[in-house]
Amino acid sequence: MMGISRWTGKGGSYRTVQRLFQTVIPWPLVFWLFFREQSLDQNETYLLVGDESVVAKSGKHTHGLDRFYAGLYGKPIPSVSFFSLSLVGIQERHSYPMMVEQIVRTEAEKAAVKAKKQAKKARPKTKKEKPGRPKGSKNKDKTQVELTPELEQIKAMVTKQLAIINEEIPVKYLVLDGHFGNNKALQMTRQTGLHLISKLRHDAALYFRYGGSQKRRKYGDKIDYTNIPDQYLKESTVAEGILTKTYQAIMLHKAFAHPLNVVIIVKINLKTGKRAHVVLFSSDLDLTYDQVVQFYALRFQIEFNFRDAKQHWGLEDFMNISETAVTNAANLSLFMVNLSHVLLQALRQDSPAAGVLDLKAHYRGHKYVTETLKLLPEKPEPILIHRIFTTIARIGRIHGDNSRPRAA
Repeated sequence: MMGISRWTGKGGSYRTVQRLFQTVIPWPLVFWLFFREQSLDQNETYLLVGDESVVAKSGKHTHGLDRFYAGLYGKPIPSVSFFSLSLVGIQERHSYPMMVEQIVRTEAEKAAVKAKKQAKKARPKTKKEKPGRPKGSKNKDKTQVELTPELEQIKAMVTKQLAIINEEIPVKYLVLDGHFGNNKALQMTRQTGLHLISKLRHDAALYFRYGGSQKRRKYGDKIDYTNIPDQYLKESTVAEGILTKTYQAIMLHKAFAHPLNVVIIVKINLKTGKRAHVVLFSSDLDLTYDQVVQFYALRFQIEFNFRDAKQHWGLEDFMNISETAVTNAANLSLFMVNLSHVLLQALRQDSPAAGVLDLKAHYRGHKYVTETLKLLPEKPEPILIHRIFTTIARIGRIHGDNSRPRAA
C-alpha cells in the first residue's frame, strides 16, 4: 500500500486504491472470468491443485495472525497463512491461481491444540502396549469421518470452485501434498466428487491384497520397501549413477477405507548403495503409474505462483491488518500472477527470455514516456514516438539487449 502512491502519481488515485482494499470483492469469480477469457484452452486437461502459503508478520493486529509452520524456517513462526486452489494444465504445465482464502484458527482450535500438547507432556511413560486389536473393540465405518476445521474449509473451497467452473472444465483430480496423505483428506475429497492424488509417509504400513483361499481374510503380506516383488516393477532407468525403479500396486492400509493405487519410486546410488523412496497414491485405481507420478509432480507448479506473488506482487509486503484488506491484498497479489503471465506471452514474442522484471521495466518505461510527452509543447511525429517508446522501454530490462519491444 505504501508503494502505490509512487506509481499512481496522484493522491486521489491512492485514496481510490485505499477504498478498493476495504471493499469486499468476489475474487473467485474475478479469477475465473479472467482465466476463461484469457487463458482457457478447451483442448487441455486440468488438475485442481491446493497448497498453503505462510507469510511472516510482525506486530499483533493483523487479522488471523498466529504461529504457523514455515518450511523456510523449519519451525512455527508469527505469521498469516493462506490456502490457494489452482488449475494446472497437464500439457502446458502451468498453474493458474483460482481461489485464495486465509486460514484463521478459532480460539477453540487454539485451546484444543494447547491442551493436546500439555496432555502429551503430562502423560506418564509406560511400557508399550501389546500389538493387536484392543479387546471389545468393534469395526468402524472408515468412510464416516469427522473432518478437521482445515479440511472443512478446503472442502468448502473445492465445492465453491467446482460450482464456478460449472462443468466448463471437467476436473477429476485434486492434488495435495503429503500433509493430506490420510483417510480424512481422502474422504473429504471423495465427498466433493473428485479423486485425491497425494503422498504417504515413507514408512506407511501398506499391505498387498490377499489372494489365498481364506474367504474372510483381507490383508496379505506387509510391504518391505527394501524388497518389493519384481512383479510390481513398471519401469527401471539409470541416469548419472542413480538407478530409479518405479513400482505400482493396488494396496491396502488399515487406516484407509478403500484400496489405494500406490506408486513407489525407489532411487539407489549405484556407487554408495544408498537408497531412498517416496510413496505416492491415488484413490483412482485406474490411473497408470506414469500418470500418478506426472500429476503429483505438477503440484509443484503452485509453488511458483507463491514465489512470484511474494517476490514481485506484494504477498509478503502488504501492511493491511483488517480482514477484508488482508483478503484483498492476498488475492490481488495472486491475481497479478495470472495477469503478468498473459502480458509476458505478448512480450516474449519479441524477447523469448523475458521475465517479470523485464515486464515491469517495459511498462515503467512506457509510463515515463507517456508522462514526458504530455509536457512537450508539440507532439512529435508518430515514427519518432515509436522509436522513443522502443528505446526507453529497454532501459532497466535484463533480457532486452537482443529484443525490440513493441510500442504501446
